Amino acid sequence: MAALRTLLPALALCSLLSSPATAGEALDWPQWRGPSRDGRVAGPAWPDTLAGDAVAPVWRVNLGPGYSGPIVSADAVFVTETKDKAVEVVRALDRRTGRELWSHAWQGAISVPFFAKSRGDWIRATPAYDGVRLYVAGMRDVLVALDARSGQEVWRVDFVQRFKTGVPDFGLVCSPLLDGDFLYLQAANSVVKVRKATGEIVWRGFQGGKGMAAEGAFSSPVLAVISGRRQLVVQGREELAGLDLEDGSVLWRQAVPSFRGMNILTPTVVGDAIFTSSYQNRSWLYRVGKSEAGFGVTEAWNTNAQGYMSSPVVVGGHAYLHQGNGRFTCIDLANGTRTWTSDSFGKYASLVCQGDRILALVDNGTLLLLQADPQAFRLVDQRKVSEEDTWAHLAVSGEDLFVRELKGLAVFRWTSPRPGAVAGSGR
Repeated sequence: MAALRTLLPALALCSLLSSPATAGEALDWPQWRGPSRDGRVAGPAWPDTLAGDAVAPVWRVNLGPGYSGPIVSADAVFVTETKDKAVEVVRALDRRTGRELWSHAWQGAISVPFFAKSRGDWIRATPAYDGVRLYVAGMRDVLVALDARSGQEVWRVDFVQRFKTGVPDFGLVCSPLLDGDFLYLQAANSVVKVRKATGEIVWRGFQGGKGMAAEGAFSSPVLAVISGRRQLVVQGREELAGLDLEDGSVLWRQAVPSFRGMNILTPTVVGDAIFTSSYQNRSWLYRVGKSEAGFGVTEAWNTNAQGYMSSPVVVGGHAYLHQGNGRFTCIDLANGTRTWTSDSFGKYASLVCQGDRILALVDNGTLLLLQADPQAFRLVDQRKVSEEDTWAHLAVSGEDLFVRELKGLAVFRWTSPRPGAVAGSGR
């Protein structure tokens, strides 16, 4: 099917060309889990309540189903959807009104295995935005670069055609990671480095195994300096690894126990260590050291917390994790001690944090405001923000909250910040 395009009206183009954001003002949400890819939120301090007009609805638009998180710039919101079980669509919406600026589509749907049908067949990967282009991963193992102002396609890489690897059973779910002139993606049953201007494959490494429980990836990579070396940290279906940025060679690797290869979390780097947790297993902290012989990995500790799909946020040396059983837990990263466990709050929650506050968007449409307290679970407030499923990751930019419902996008705005409060990093 030919690409579908609706070019920006002249007025909208002028609006995008004249951004009101000042230089250096971090008000956007450019990638999976936010600007720093760890769920940390800068900007105005959050209020102490979600009630009444404290979080006011701004606008909502209907969309086809999708699990990709919204991407936010100063003027636009970029969202994806699957239409008619056959076509993947990217839309740019005016941030202030929700009015469509452009759309672009391609044939791209798949049918996931029957035991995963409850999670749907629709697009999952969250795009990445560099201020010029939007990079979108489609379910059939394709990566598409779009001009962010017009929606025109700049280039496309079809990994199935390029490497003859076949369409992943569960689709391409990894969210692209941008770094200077390049981007990284877990695709083609491997990790690839792509030149973002042209789509050229710079290298391909860390290839996965064979079979439904080993091929592909459910996680997304992060960049970190570990033991003095800047590197790419990736979690495959069965292993955690650090890759050399120049050639993709494996600097270190660590097997992570998994149930049917369901290692889903984004790796959480804490100094020279990495925290991860897998479905129906445990949680681990692995320390990475370097000697004359090269890098080595040791297990610092493990605990019986069982993660699933929700990546944790780290506040004050503690990981706040939503588990496969629906309960939140707090883990002391120094020793692996679980300091508390909450009641159940649903099957999934996307987490963001600011200072000592955590926002958790639960899959049943409930938004929770938590205080990050290692001594006890503290629910400050909660509010139903959608009657639909909300499996996509929450996005926060300035005073705006972006909730991707299963079949729509809803925007809310903070209206009553805490008096005298100053937003912190939460570190």
